[in-house]
Amino acid sequence: MTSIVTNTSASIALQTLRSVNSSLSETQRQVSSGLRVGKAADNAAYWSVATTMRSDNKAVSAVQDALGLSGAILDTTYEAIASSIDVMSEMKAKLVTAYEDGVDKTKVNEELTQLKGQLTATLAAASFNGQNWLSWNSSVDSADKQIVTSFIRNNDGTVELGTVSYAINTPPPRTDTDVQYFVDNGGSGEYGILSSEAFAVQAGSAKNYVVLKGATAPATATDLAINNSTTSAELDDMLSTLEGMTKQMTKVASDIGSLSRTVDRQNDFASKLSDSIDSGIGRLVDADMEEQSSRLSALQTQQQLAVQSLSIANSAPRNILSLFQG
Repeated sequence: MTSIVTNTSASIALQTLRSVNSSLSETQRQVSSGLRVGKAADNAAYWSVATTMRSDNKAVSAVQDALGLSGAILDTTYEAIASSIDVMSEMKAKLVTAYEDGVDKTKVNEELTQLKGQLTATLAAASFNGQNWLSWNSSVDSADKQIVTSFIRNNDGTVELGTVSYAINTPPPRTDTDVQYFVDNGGSGEYGILSSEAFAVQAGSAKNYVVLKGATAPATATDLAINNSTTSAELDDMLSTLEGMTKQMTKVASDIGSLSRTVDRQNDFASKLSDSIDSGIGRLVDADMEEQSSRLSALQTQQQLAVQSLSIANSAPRNILSLFQG
């Protein structure tokens, strides 16, 4: 029945147009933002999970930065150790030449002094971002170094950081040779591989030889040096002491290398974890662009048809009016 009071067709066409426009607006939002869930109102559960995961991913990214810094410190430390071991080998070679008859031991000692200078310079340069794991102050420096390796969210929602501890060593007894740093630049000055008397004691040396003797070194510490009156027995003691030091330096290099590999593995894992989190977030909130593109085209067509339908419905009263205009 046609009515001049109520245009039912126009009302239906208008409702259809509003519905199409609403769907079109939502589809355009998803196409422009690339997100199916862009705010909590779109899907509160997915939005909450995605927001938490994004926060976690930022924390993982911070862990990667920390791992990169730790890796640089470890690389710097390792290179300094390797260089120091080479210098120690040269020092042992110089001492071997001092056994020969007719050798001017004072000249050999000058070369030893130069090599000690190289050691001092190398250890001073073994610093990255203010961290030096080889040159130590036993009176003020912390005993352990903490390396951040992971960000962990527990089942109860609490978070924590995973760390690896590297024991630089608290000041050991003077007979303890299991020390990780090379020179003690503070405190009593009696610790550190190159500044400790422990290696000479361990070797059974008659004198407590040290390679690098600091200003605060104990009075019992004897600077490793030779002159023309140095005996073969003293050279034996010096070589045995250097051998013990070099052995411990090699152990430290191995420990640093192992820790460096751990950091590399954790960095690789953190990178993959970050990618996985990004992928997981995408599955929850990303829009299917192929689907939305097709839907956008369909809705634009529906919008045009709805506009035409509304126009046709609105023309019905004019058709009725024409019946009375005879």
